[in-house]
Amino acid sequence: MKNKFFRNTLILGIISVVCVAFPTFLISIDVLDAYLAQILSLAGINAIMALSVNIICGITGQLSLGQAGFMAIGAYSTIFFCQNAHIPLPVALVLAGIVTAFFGFLIGFPTLKLEGDYLAIVTLGFGEIIRVFLVNLKKWTGGPNGMDFETVMVYDPKMAFLVITSVLVVLIILIQNFIRSTYGRAILAVREDEIAANSTGISVFRYKMLGFVVASFVAGVGGALYISLIGFVKPDQASFTKSIDYLIFVVLGGMGSTTGSVLAAFVLTYLQEFLRFLQNYRMLFYPVVLILVMIFRPQGLLGTREVSFVKAWDKFLAFCSAKTKKVDGGKNA
Repeated sequence: MKNKFFRNTLILGIISVVCVAFPTFLISIDVLDAYLAQILSLAGINAIMALSVNIICGITGQLSLGQAGFMAIGAYSTIFFCQNAHIPLPVALVLAGIVTAFFGFLIGFPTLKLEGDYLAIVTLGFGEIIRVFLVNLKKWTGGPNGMDFETVMVYDPKMAFLVITSVLVVLIILIQNFIRSTYGRAILAVREDEIAANSTGISVFRYKMLGFVVASFVAGVGGALYISLIGFVKPDQASFTKSIDYLIFVVLGGMGSTTGSVLAAFVLTYLQEFLRFLQNYRMLFYPVVLILVMIFRPQGLLGTREVSFVKAWDKFLAFCSAKTKKVDGGKNA
């Protein structure tokens, strides 16, 4: 059992390092230019936001339309911690996530007793409230014109990609382990059937709150990385349309699938830039793809399944072994 755990951890560790280090190396030798590097970094941030939405919508089973508001809180919190409190960026990133999680607790406590469309409307209203506050608090947020924020990541695409993808990999590992934990299984039980979960002693409200707070923390980290990469943020970052964009990633990838949400975020972010020659018509791509997926595969591309690199590696080894035995058998014959 220990050997199997060590083997699986080693395989996932090697794949994680390759996914982070190899593109970073290509950026450092200019095989991938700064423009493409920034697109990949932005895709990584979108993937983090997709993880946040997937936690609350796919795993917890609640419909939230205000994740962009949490992202904006994380971005502005990072500016405050770095420029006003003079806290180093890595520490500010974690603190921004904690502050956003606190706001998630504040909004979740009175609203998570609601379900379905009612919760969606409340979280939508919360996002708009955040946007209006950010517009009017000009002294702290710069008002509708937004605020600038200069970091090394703004000018160093290699550093930006390395930091963002590393954080993304760490979040994926933590979220997957969280889902497999006792708390994660309780949240999944609440998602599947609240009445049955409650009858077995699971506190429905408590685990809904836990999922909501964790999702808020991830969104805050996404906001902190966004302002560190772009170097500018406006209150419009908390708008309803931004929340819908992140929800689309999860719907297309598959509600409840971590890997599906991440893959959809990377593919759609790149396609949006690839189709830029279509000008404003490229914005029709999202709704068309969404309609087609809802018609032909309503559960999303992966559904609730996950891409298992360990199983893929085992299948590859089995295929190589079968080929080797076939060749040896032919020679012996």
